[in-house]
Amino acid sequence: MEWLGLHFVNELPDNGQVLLDCSHNPLLVMLAYLVACAASFATLDMAERVGHVEHPAQQRLWRWVGACCLAGGIWAMHFIGMLAFQTPIVVSYDLVTTLVSLLIALFASFLAMHTLGRPELRPSQTFRAALSMGLGIAAMHYVGMSAVRSSAQQYYQPWLAGLSVLIAIGASLAALLLARHFRSGSGMFHQLLKYSASLVMGAAIVSMHFTGMWSLRLVLPEGHVATAAVENNHLQLGMTIALITLLIIGSSVSAALSNKKLQHKEQDLRRVNALLSQLDQARLSLAQVAHYDPLTNLINRRGFNQIFAERLIERASLNGMLAVMFLDIDHFKRINDSLGHDAGDELLKVIAAHIKSATRSHDDVVARFGGDEFCIVISVHKRDEARNMAQRIMQKMKEPIELAGRRMVMTTSIGIAIFPEDGTTCEELLKNADLALYQSKDAGRNSLHFFNANLKTKASLELQLEEQLRQALREGREMQLFYQPICEIKSGRVTKLEALIRWNHPQHGLLTPDRFLHIAEANGLVAALDNWVLRTACNDLATLDEQGHGELMVTVNCSSLNLAREELADDIENVLRTTGISAQRLELEVTENALMGNITNTLQLLRQMRSLGVSLSIDDFGTGYSSLAYLKRLPLNTLKIDRSFILDIPKSAPDMEIVQAIIVMAHTLHLQVVTEGVETQQQFDFLAEYECDYIQGHLLSKPVLMEELPAVIQQLNQRPLSSPAPLTPPVAARDTDSPASRDPFADTPGYHASASTVRPIR
Repeated sequence: MEWLGLHFVNELPDNGQVLLDCSHNPLLVMLAYLVACAASFATLDMAERVGHVEHPAQQRLWRWVGACCLAGGIWAMHFIGMLAFQTPIVVSYDLVTTLVSLLIALFASFLAMHTLGRPELRPSQTFRAALSMGLGIAAMHYVGMSAVRSSAQQYYQPWLAGLSVLIAIGASLAALLLARHFRSGSGMFHQLLKYSASLVMGAAIVSMHFTGMWSLRLVLPEGHVATAAVENNHLQLGMTIALITLLIIGSSVSAALSNKKLQHKEQDLRRVNALLSQLDQARLSLAQVAHYDPLTNLINRRGFNQIFAERLIERASLNGMLAVMFLDIDHFKRINDSLGHDAGDELLKVIAAHIKSATRSHDDVVARFGGDEFCIVISVHKRDEARNMAQRIMQKMKEPIELAGRRMVMTTSIGIAIFPEDGTTCEELLKNADLALYQSKDAGRNSLHFFNANLKTKASLELQLEEQLRQALREGREMQLFYQPICEIKSGRVTKLEALIRWNHPQHGLLTPDRFLHIAEANGLVAALDNWVLRTACNDLATLDEQGHGELMVTVNCSSLNLAREELADDIENVLRTTGISAQRLELEVTENALMGNITNTLQLLRQMRSLGVSLSIDDFGTGYSSLAYLKRLPLNTLKIDRSFILDIPKSAPDMEIVQAIIVMAHTLHLQVVTEGVETQQQFDFLAEYECDYIQGHLLSKPVLMEELPAVIQQLNQRPLSSPAPLTPPVAARDTDSPASRDPFADTPGYHASASTVRPIR
């Protein structure tokens, strides 16, 4: 077989002379191996570069650089290997054929780099690429061998030539697999592995060349005389080519390394920019969280305060006006309690949208302060603008809202403060708007009020009274209990006493509960007030026992706040135990509305107190919304008719019929009846006729202090009830300068004091 002047035969011709003394220069062989290793390392490094760069143009660039390094390295290795081949005859090379071999090496190398540039490479594609590359390298070798010009003919042993081709294919496959493996990874161990792989790949490439050279036999044709080889500078030329090749490969690797560092810097810069962008985004998110309400997307209190301060400075510089509105949704707690907090949140979103739609423009600031509290700041020229805005909001709020399958209408209470009339600072204006809001609530809700100086005076006074009330309860010297007798109609004797609390204030005189009870309830002082009343009443009852009145009962009152306390029964039991009073001599009064506020818990608590032996009375009956179905389930002893039904008797026939019906109903339920507020003989006669059990009121006696009580009880027990006249007890003989003489209940109904609260006597 002959190809390009090369003979592939198993046996040499008989008419030739075989040259047996061909050899290789060891130094040039090692130099060829070094070039092959450098080309292998450059190939692995360029493959890694191609895999790491992002732009297609850069990928193409590094493919070409890698192809050139691999082609130049393989071709230089082949050329240096040929320079290492020493023969006894003159050998020269054809330039064109040599350049063709270089182009073949370049094609094979570009095929390798193109293959490595693919994102994914299937095994079949890898094998086909290795086959093409190996054949290309083998073709480069044998085309390069065909460029040899000498008087001898080249014969190759086919099996060794085939082995060289297989080595070339195997080396190509190893190069592809190793390059794919080293595309990812970093660190010292990764570099050491890449160096080791380069040595293996270089050995494979050199092995292919010298296997091909091993199969070579040079034969002189018959009749040709060998021309003796002259000394040449193959070593110097080989070293020059090796040096140039290594410089080119080293420069390429250095460029790749520099590009890698530059790319890392670019990546670091992009990461820094990304982090900065994330930080900006996080800052914006934090600002959103810090200054906006996540539920309604309105600004929150912090954001509002910032904007409010800016608007205040702006309007102050222009001598303009601002209106600050506080809004509170009426009875919003009922929605959370009945429908749940999720429904409450949905309602808040709708309400926020209603409020926002009622404002004029983006200049109006709407904020949610938390819960169901909203605040608005608007620029105005006169007060009526703020009023009109508030009225629009109130009208918008009355639009029906569909929520949880229900159609409901909400209302709002609004308080308004005007800058600069009602304050010049943010804190002052917000505080004054809040005071105006509480005035709207006190006025029955669903209303609006502007701030006025009286509100501030009242707030200051209540704050002062709160501090003084705490001190009074702590010291116990200014609080006083008055007692009003309750007589049994059949026996005509005093059987019960109702305790009434007063505050003997050192500056304001004798204060009734309407002046301080709401302060105690709002500031957590009710429990202390309750305990003082209950303990004082029981101690006074023990004192009356020593004076011969061991049959009397004392009545104290309990509000809805006290009924919500699980500790109430334990507190009562503790007071009874420490004072030595029998539980049967204590009666607890609860109002009708307090009973119905939480009937389940109330029923359980009342049963606990009944188990102690304490009597229970329902007060102000007829003024609330109690159900007879519930009334018959309650463990009550007594029913108290409100004085509003007695006031117009005997002039009002309907009131007489109502009182009569209540007495009959109570007796049917086995309850005793007490009528309060009895002031005339006609009222007494009517109640006696319809079998009322007890009466209480000014017809018998006004409330008196403990020291005056025994004389009053004695006079009432000695006087027949059939012809009572307004009693003139020792109260009239008291010192006119004493605090009791200034009591405003001298001519008006008094106020109940209770173990938990106080309320007006009817």
